[in-house]
Amino acid sequence: MTPVIRDRADRCPGVLRPWIAEDGALVRLRLVGGRVDAGALRRLARIAEESGDGVLYLTSRANVQIRGLAHTGGRLAPEVAEAVRATGLLPSPSHDRVRNIMVSPLTGLAGGRADLRPVAAELDRLLCADPALAGLPGKFLFCLDDGRGDVSSRRLDAGLVALDASHVQLRAGTGLWGPVVGPDEAPAALTELARRFLGVRGHGPRAAWHVDELPGAGRELLGPGRPRDPRTRAVTPAPPFGCIPQDDGRRAEHLAVPGGALSAKKAAELASRASWITVTPWRSVILPDLE
Repeated sequence: MTPVIRDRADRCPGVLRPWIAEDGALVRLRLVGGRVDAGALRRLARIAEESGDGVLYLTSRANVQIRGLAHTGGRLAPEVAEAVRATGLLPSPSHDRVRNIMVSPLTGLAGGRADLRPVAAELDRLLCADPALAGLPGKFLFCLDDGRGDVSSRRLDAGLVALDASHVQLRAGTGLWGPVVGPDEAPAALTELARRFLGVRGHGPRAAWHVDELPGAGRELLGPGRPRDPRTRAVTPAPPFGCIPQDDGRRAEHLAVPGGALSAKKAAELASRASWITVTPWRSVILPDLE
C-alpha cells in the first residue's frame, strides 16, 4: 500500500482541543457505545443553551458535539470547560479524543447474540488506564458488533463481532480477521492491538491514522489473520423508528433526530423520560427500559 502523506496533524476536536469555527469553538464529547446518562444529557443541554447555539449535534460515530462556545487562544473559556467536565463525560482528560468506541446500539436490550456493554465499559477503562494509548489518532475507531451486523460494515481500526454469547472474533482494520476469544478476554486483546498499532504507525506526515493505511493493512497487528467465521456475515439495517420490544419485557423507543440536530429543549425532554439514552451511529436516539 502506498504510504499516506499528509500536510497537517489530526484535527479531530475534543473538549480540551476544540475546533475553532467562525461561530465559536466546537467540542466533541465521546460517548462509549453512544450511551449518556440522563443527568449528563441535561447538563449538556444546559451548556448548549446557555453557552452555545442551543443545539446538540449527533455524529455518525454516536458522539455529541456542541458548537458556538466561547474560547480564548484556542481553548474553551474556563467556566465552559468546567461545565463540560461536570457532566462526567471526560473521565480521562489525556484520553479525551481517543475514546472512540462504537457498539451495536441495542446490545443487551433487544436481539443480538451477546450483551457487549460490559465489554465496551472495560475496553474504555483499559484504554484510559494506559498513558501510551493517549497517543492514538483521534480518528482511530473501535467497533463492537453484537452479532446482528448493524455496525460491522463500518470502517474500523480494531473491533470484534459476537459469534454467540461466549465467543467473539477479533478484527484489525476493515478486512483482517483474528482469533476467536471470550468476551472477557476481548478488551485486553483490543487494547493490545492498539498498542501494536502505535508501535508501527510511523511518525510525522507518513504516520498512519488508520490500520487500513499500514503497509500490511493490519497484518502487522494480527499476523496473517484467521478465516472469517461465517456467523460474522449477518447484516441488519438500522431498526425502524418507534417502539422496540426489549428482551426483558420492557420497551425501547427509537426516535428520529432530523439532520442529527437535537435542540436543548428536546434533549431535556428526552432526559425526563428515561434514566439513560443511546445516541446511534444513524444520528438518532434510543430511549431504553420504558415500562
